[in-house]
Amino acid sequence: MKIAVQQATISWESAHVAVRAAVECAVELGVRINVGVADSAGNLVAFLRMPGAFPQSIGIAIDKAHTAAGFGFPTADWMKIVGDNEGMKFGFSARPGLVVFGGGLPVRVDGQLVGGIGVSGASEEQDSVCARAGLIAIGADDVPL
Repeated sequence: MKIAVQQATISWESAHVAVRAAVECAVELGVRINVGVADSAGNLVAFLRMPGAFPQSIGIAIDKAHTAAGFGFPTADWMKIVGDNEGMKFGFSARPGLVVFGGGLPVRVDGQLVGGIGVSGASEEQDSVCARAGLIAIGADDVPL
């Protein structure tokens, strides 16, 4: 019996590059965001808040990163995945810290889940574009939006 297994996770260095790239994307878009990167267990590794970004979006960005890291798919895909199952829609959306709208992306390297990035403060589309910029900056697997 194996007592322990190794689990890949994002490095703090890559997490910091990703949040910076997301913020730089937000500057280009003319929006203000909060951005967090979580490791493969959903724990916060890096966070940046732009001056003027909504303070209420701090927790949302972190929750988006946590959700994407924990489930391994974009937060925008939640409703497609649960489909017409009303119980799942109600149950999952009622879970504290679980986000079921866009702006959170999984961080994968060669297909292996190593974390998640979450952005909040702009539109869902802009949040997702900024999150994707973070993925691209660190050479993670791209996620089509």
